[in-house]
Amino acid sequence: MKVLIVGGGGREHAIVWKIAQSSKVHKIYCAPGNAGTDGLAENVPIPATDIEALLEFVKSKKIDMTIVGMDDPLMLGIVDRFEEENCPIFGPHKAAALIEGSKVFAKDFMQKYNIPTAAYKVFQQYDEAIAYLGDINYPIVVKADGLALGKGVLICNTYQEAEEALKSIMIEKKFGTAGSRVVIEEFMVGHEVSVLAFCDGNTLVPMVSAQDHKRAYDGDKGLNTGGMGTFSPSRYYSKDIAEQCMNKIFLPTIRGMKEEGRPFKGILFFGLMLTKDGPKLLEYNARFGDPEAQVVLPRLKTPLVDIIQACIDGELMKVNVEWYDDAAVCIVCASGGYPVNYEKGYKISGLNKFHNNKEVIVFHAGTTSDGGQVVTNGGRVLGVTAIGANLDAAINKSYNAVKEIYFEHMHYRNDIGRK
Repeated sequence: MKVLIVGGGGREHAIVWKIAQSSKVHKIYCAPGNAGTDGLAENVPIPATDIEALLEFVKSKKIDMTIVGMDDPLMLGIVDRFEEENCPIFGPHKAAALIEGSKVFAKDFMQKYNIPTAAYKVFQQYDEAIAYLGDINYPIVVKADGLALGKGVLICNTYQEAEEALKSIMIEKKFGTAGSRVVIEEFMVGHEVSVLAFCDGNTLVPMVSAQDHKRAYDGDKGLNTGGMGTFSPSRYYSKDIAEQCMNKIFLPTIRGMKEEGRPFKGILFFGLMLTKDGPKLLEYNARFGDPEAQVVLPRLKTPLVDIIQACIDGELMKVNVEWYDDAAVCIVCASGGYPVNYEKGYKISGLNKFHNNKEVIVFHAGTTSDGGQVVTNGGRVLGVTAIGANLDAAINKSYNAVKEIYFEHMHYRNDIGRK
């Protein structure tokens, strides 16, 4: 079986790593990939958003399955285009991917199907949004409507912060056209949990829980990032809460999307807030989270390729999805200055210490090869994932591993897994 993974970050490295464990798969390609996917897969220098070039490559290599890791190609309609040419692909259609591609669509969908979430208002005009700021209590959350690399959500504690957020999104166009509309919503208090789910359009199977750390610095300080680390399972996601989420959030979502004529097939990501009034939904993503994939996939016992094939075929209900009891922790090693300004091209040392290590896996995100030397090539550079009998054991292993790795101006949080 030949498989193509579309993307080049830590999430895609984790998918490649997991797919490579299947005896059914004899060849993996990754487009464009990174220095970590190279070796497990053959990297292909095609951008993830060049759908026609990817399609031609799939045809020429007679690839049996394409797995889309990134959100951008999904919103560009890669699944629709591949299916037109009868090329098997895993991910939601463009119409279904809108559940991540538009915060406005997602919030209106939640309201329509009575899915518990924060109260909100949508604004397309800057002046109207500014006027609204004087009538509400703080803190609040301001969200750009479209895709913004996980950075389009701003928590504002004061009127001044909210005013600055609106200015940067709607006037200065910090996130481009993603900020043409904004959602202003109440700030929810509680424990934030991520739960991903396999979907085949009709059936939904939740994965094990995870918790992300979005802020750049210890103690949840600094700017929002794409994620500075994560751990699984959540300390707060009990069986009772899982049952509530299934009945009030997960199933209403998969049924509602089908009712909307947008059946969801792929990975559906639920960003949850466990409040004193019960679990509420923060947001959806239409693909594996990054870095959530780096702690969830190592805990997956059932072959990933079998689950994905069942989703493509609409037969997910026939698969018994099983998980290891071990905990997993991922610490992101980022470039100094991320998520604002940072430099690339620094040599990375210490990676060879973890080759063939079954308890510590270093997933590459922003890396490339320069004359055989692995160098930094992005904001989030590496995700150091450790497996342990419990969270504390996994935390210690991951931090011990991070200390063995070095590149100039390397930055990481020291409190991952401890909240």
